[in-house]
Amino acid sequence: MNTREVALADRGVDTLLAAPPPRVGDEEAIRAGVAVAVRFRDFIAARSYPCVGAKSALARNQMTAYVGTDLTSAWDDVALARQLVGFARDYARHRELFITFVAFFPQTPRLDEEAFEQAIWQRIASLQAKDEWLGQPYDEAVDPDPTSPNFSLSFGGQSFFVVGMHPDASRPARRFEVPAMVFNLHDQFERLRAEGRYEKLRASILARDEQLAGSVNPMLARHGEASEARQYSGRIVGPEWTCPWPGRG
Repeated sequence: MNTREVALADRGVDTLLAAPPPRVGDEEAIRAGVAVAVRFRDFIAARSYPCVGAKSALARNQMTAYVGTDLTSAWDDVALARQLVGFARDYARHRELFITFVAFFPQTPRLDEEAFEQAIWQRIASLQAKDEWLGQPYDEAVDPDPTSPNFSLSFGGQSFFVVGMHPDASRPARRFEVPAMVFNLHDQFERLRAEGRYEKLRASILARDEQLAGSVNPMLARHGEASEARQYSGRIVGPEWTCPWPGRG
């Protein structure tokens, strides 16, 4: 698959990557991708949006956007895995704070929360298999077992936390017009913690999210307290929940 790259720094997005699906030309994919990325920028930039970290990434033009096809399809998996590995390697070299990678899937059929959760874990399982196939080590700072409180995903040797978003999400901060997977680097959180900035940032996000949704998100937990796998899809789940993916051995 040929992936096109477009610079969009003046739009709050550093780079847009578009992988044209079958029977869709490059230029059409690029135009559609730019439109989705710009609407996402506006969604994050809205005064009420709670994640100030995401706002910082856009303010610094440090969001990389990948526009794929269908979250329920494996069409994008190889290309997306390669882009995540490259993104991780670039971070390891430069280590900028407040960078993020967002993958959009605008051709996905409408999914309820359970169907979205199933689809996002299918993509995670496939992407992790591709990362391993590409010869990438798992970040030793985290655990590949999704039942572990120290669990996190790994691409290109760097650990990531994933935020799933889709139109039918119950939490408004997760409710974007097309399904998306936001990949945030764990190392950034650890650096902010080491600098004494993490707790203040987290408290601000929690307060803003409660104000937006009208309630505290019961799924939120610090890394090391409970497995973050429970948070990826955004669906509210109970203690009996088990991860659909067994982890990377």
